[in-house]
Amino acid sequence: MKNLLPIILFLLCLQTIAQTDSSFIKRTPADTNKLKMNMDAVYNRPFLTMGKFPVAIGGYVEANSSYFGTDGVTEGLSFQMPRLTLFISSSIKKRIKFLSEIEFEEGGKEIAIEFASMDIELHPLLNLRGGVIMNPIGAFNQNHDGPKWEFINRPFSATTIIPSTWSNVGFGLFGKYAMNNFVWAYEAYLTNGFDDKIISNPENRTWLPASKENPERFEESFNGVPLVTTKTAIRHRKIGEVGVSWMGGVYNQFRVDGIMVDKQRRIDLFAIDLNTTLPKINTYITGEWVWAMVEVPDNYTKEYGNKLRGGFLDVVQPILKRKILGWENSTLNLAFRTEYVDYNVGTFSETETNIADHIFAVVPGISFRPSALTVIRFNYRYHWQTDLLGNPAARTAGIQFGFSTYF
Repeated sequence: MKNLLPIILFLLCLQTIAQTDSSFIKRTPADTNKLKMNMDAVYNRPFLTMGKFPVAIGGYVEANSSYFGTDGVTEGLSFQMPRLTLFISSSIKKRIKFLSEIEFEEGGKEIAIEFASMDIELHPLLNLRGGVIMNPIGAFNQNHDGPKWEFINRPFSATTIIPSTWSNVGFGLFGKYAMNNFVWAYEAYLTNGFDDKIISNPENRTWLPASKENPERFEESFNGVPLVTTKTAIRHRKIGEVGVSWMGGVYNQFRVDGIMVDKQRRIDLFAIDLNTTLPKINTYITGEWVWAMVEVPDNYTKEYGNKLRGGFLDVVQPILKRKILGWENSTLNLAFRTEYVDYNVGTFSETETNIADHIFAVVPGISFRPSALTVIRFNYRYHWQTDLLGNPAARTAGIQFGFSTYF
């Protein structure tokens, strides 16, 4: 709470000024240009600007309640405030800008810098970026803001295969080229990366999110070999966007004081993402699929998978768009998500039977948007989780209710 107090006081001061002089503080809405892509999500957010002051601020918050049970056993009703995120951006000089994204998780228990980089625009096809970079693997990692989604939980594949909001210190290039209804974009970065916690962690399995627990990745590389992340995507104004990305590097410490102590062991992730809106009925469809390959040492047991895969598919259908309860242009949506992750693709060499460490889930829901900046959502979640040996799946079901809003 002590960490949050200065920020809360600052926001209250801004609110007071805004109430006394509405012309001083203005909200800059997110750009709704249909040629905006997932790579633009970091800047395509609503900000508050203050006169001619060169700094703009914004953010979003999420809060929800949940009631879950597994195989008939429940811990009852719980309330959560998973995150409050602040954005601060500044135009330093023409074609030079800076943006930071700071996230307070679990009521301020954890504070993380998710993005803090300077962009230098040389040409639409050639721009430089350096600092804390959001690695562009898949689409959700870049475009993860809670108010943009109709579902309370983030997808399994984007949190347990791709570490959620995976970012590192590094440098790279990005650019776009537009022609008529098409726009093509690319990104390429060298950053610090994973460490050997992905195969040495309390989960006792190959677990990529374990590397997020190492704050030293923002100070130095674990092994001196950069993590490479590249992405290319193409978007059509009337059809949608398709992106392909790859991230790879060495994750283990193979050299100590100049002496080779192990072979270099790689980790590689490939992802494909897509989104489209069906004409006339405005059904929004978005999906992502990811593969991960990890070189696990031969002396590790089968609990540690060397191949992982998973993805999700969301379908959102607006069923009512009108003035509701005094809010103009409000929208009521029906939503459905299906997702699957397999943490250990392969077979037991002794029996030639499949390794069955996987989860399958379905999530129907309904959401209400009094504005594009705010979503109130209700989800029902049901998933089947099968253990390594393929025993009958543990069944988890529950309801969730909450909201997420930009401010």
